[in-house]
Amino acid sequence: MSPRRTDVLVIGSGLSGLIASLLLARKGLRVLIVTKDEIDASNSHLAQGGIATVADLAHDSFQKHRDDTLAAGDGLNDPAAVDFFVQRGPDIVAFLRDMGVQFSTRANGDLDLGWEGGHTERRVVHAGDITGNELIGVLKRAVFREHLITIWQHHTAIDIISTRKFLLANEDRAVGAYVLSHEGTVVTVEARAVLLATGGCGRVYLYTSNPDVATGDGVAIGFRAGIPAVNMEMIQFHPTILYHEKVRSTLLSEALRGEGGVLKTRDGNTFMERYHPLRSLAPRDVTARAIDTELKKRGDDFVLLDMTMLDREFIVNRFPNLFKKCLDAGIDMREDPIPVVPAAHYMCGGLRTTPEGDTCVPGLFIAGETAHTGLHGANRLASNSLLEAAIMARCAADGIARWLGEASGAPAALPLWNEEGVSDSDEQVVIKQNWDEIRHCMWNYVGIVRSDKRLERALKRVSLIKQEIDDYYWNFKVNRDLLELRNITLVAEIIIRSAMRRKESRGLHYTTDHPGRSTEARDTEIRREDIID
Repeated sequence: MSPRRTDVLVIGSGLSGLIASLLLARKGLRVLIVTKDEIDASNSHLAQGGIATVADLAHDSFQKHRDDTLAAGDGLNDPAAVDFFVQRGPDIVAFLRDMGVQFSTRANGDLDLGWEGGHTERRVVHAGDITGNELIGVLKRAVFREHLITIWQHHTAIDIISTRKFLLANEDRAVGAYVLSHEGTVVTVEARAVLLATGGCGRVYLYTSNPDVATGDGVAIGFRAGIPAVNMEMIQFHPTILYHEKVRSTLLSEALRGEGGVLKTRDGNTFMERYHPLRSLAPRDVTARAIDTELKKRGDDFVLLDMTMLDREFIVNRFPNLFKKCLDAGIDMREDPIPVVPAAHYMCGGLRTTPEGDTCVPGLFIAGETAHTGLHGANRLASNSLLEAAIMARCAADGIARWLGEASGAPAALPLWNEEGVSDSDEQVVIKQNWDEIRHCMWNYVGIVRSDKRLERALKRVSLIKQEIDDYYWNFKVNRDLLELRNITLVAEIIIRSAMRRKESRGLHYTTDHPGRSTEARDTEIRREDIID
């Protein structure tokens, strides 16, 4: 099969991927979007809270937003990156409104600003409690109307094609990718630039708020291409995921506590006052760890999020989607406290990039959760994620356009995918077994509370599984399940090795062997040569 050619290959269809694709097409560039499920299957689509930005200058300021972000990040943020994103917040909200996004407003037409954990002012711009659905819906419709954008749904990226690795050139450069089609064939895509915007890695853990597509593909693909991973031990566990035997991965927005919801033990007693001055509005790392501590101490399966003291009509109007989801699970949040548990939610680390999405591999750009810019530090402030994703996408589109204007012509013909000597596998049970084992291992040993011994056990087991998967990968035809397992295992190893290098407790990384906080804040960096043979 001859290579498919495009100007820009965008891998991922969340907020970053869609914004960047639209802006690149508007610059006259041909864009190919590769997404391994439906175009709106992403964390962005599921986002409830909103976009944190300074919108009420009478009460708020860039300095306050900056201070809140730095406080949540526990000393590990890059202050320059924080300033970069905070100051561009109002402009990106205006840009999205111009695109047609309908954010919630008050009767006087002003934006209705939500209050979430870690914030000291109301500054979360939202669309009810389904902000992601509104954002992605508007962008998806615009993408489908754009004639310069081609969309490959149910296609899975395998690896970046770089000149150094695949063409044995002295100068490295991203020139495309191998992509598995929904029909099972591997297509060689030749691109003048590549944008990785694949989102997070929540599925590396047994319990997560993330959809099934969040298997850390971008981190794994970019890492194999030579981009270092930074602070990957900083995995944010959202404190409040609905605990219900029949309802999976239902996140209960930070805004529930922002509007007055209170965390309680099963016997109805509050407990957050013992862990943080902000009580139920404490940052996510503190709140998740507090809940985990209470569950272990009491032997309970869940704690309660109590909204029953709030006005009944306000609950229904402010949280219509969450109200319905709880009602479908047999819980009327107007009358019943909601059972909740923490679950893996967001990675504050990622592949090293500038805030504009540039990487150490020319022609390869990154945006959104896959990127590490320094904004989040050791813990993400609520609703800074969509802020980062949207701003990065806009900047990356400009950067890609500049790169294409300066880059030399196309390299020599790209090598086609080689399946010589491989066969169809009749042992899919191997993939399922290893998948389950990785997720259990990560939840039990590399979760909210860690120790040196747990991390050592996790690394030994993951290393064995990785070897099995590598053997499997090179001997059988690839499929989506195998590719996801290959990626999630590599990401798990990166997380474990990062956690082993951090000999302190800071932000989202808490270890019983090193409970104190180091006087100097340092990033942990894992490079390809550290773990790939």
